[in-house]
Amino acid sequence: MKVNILGVTLARGGSKSIKNKNIKKINNKPLIFYTIKEAKKSKKLTNFIVSTDSKKIANISKKFGAHVPFLRPKVLSKDSSSSADALRHALINAENFYKKKFHYVVELMCTNPLKTSIDIDNIIKLQIKNKADSVIAVGKLNDHHPARIKKIIKNRLCDFSVKEKLETRRQDLKPEAFIRAGSIYAMSRKFILKKIRYKSNISIPYILPHSRFINIDNSDDFILAGIKLNEKK
Repeated sequence: MKVNILGVTLARGGSKSIKNKNIKKINNKPLIFYTIKEAKKSKKLTNFIVSTDSKKIANISKKFGAHVPFLRPKVLSKDSSSSADALRHALINAENFYKKKFHYVVELMCTNPLKTSIDIDNIIKLQIKNKADSVIAVGKLNDHHPARIKKIIKNRLCDFSVKEKLETRRQDLKPEAFIRAGSIYAMSRKFILKKIRYKSNISIPYILPHSRFINIDNSDDFILAGIKLNEKK
């Protein structure tokens, strides 16, 4: 049986942190371009679409070769709207449009322009091999290890959740800690239909190298991403 895999990039128009973030330019290319480029190079994706409520983002995505077969309704494009709801909408409508059932959905987040088609295909291989509900791209934490995170109680620093062994070098902190990278989420069809993107006790990790681990939230991140993209070239 052929396994059909749908790649989806969610790119709503109403970004609050940075206006028009998904199409703001890095090195003279809109942010979304870098995700579209790698998605098109993937050997494992059956189809790839951009889900957006914005005609402007849709037109720019099409210019770079992405399919935008439908626009996302405004009710699923608010600040309070969940990605899980938007992905479920994308899956159901893509199946109607392409006249096929997709067994897996891979969310390729626009806010990480450093991911590669190799990362995408490796995650898909992991998912199929393990029949996993989800495979999540993660990055290793060093300076932000949980042992170094504190809370303040009565004006005193206290361990937040993990006790810190004094004078431990960051590379020696155990157990190793990881954070969702905000880059790639691969999910089974049943997971998406339940409106779930990940669940810690049943999700498989895919560790991104530090060189491809960035999540753009502010203007400084755009500058850093531009530098890293130049290094990547």
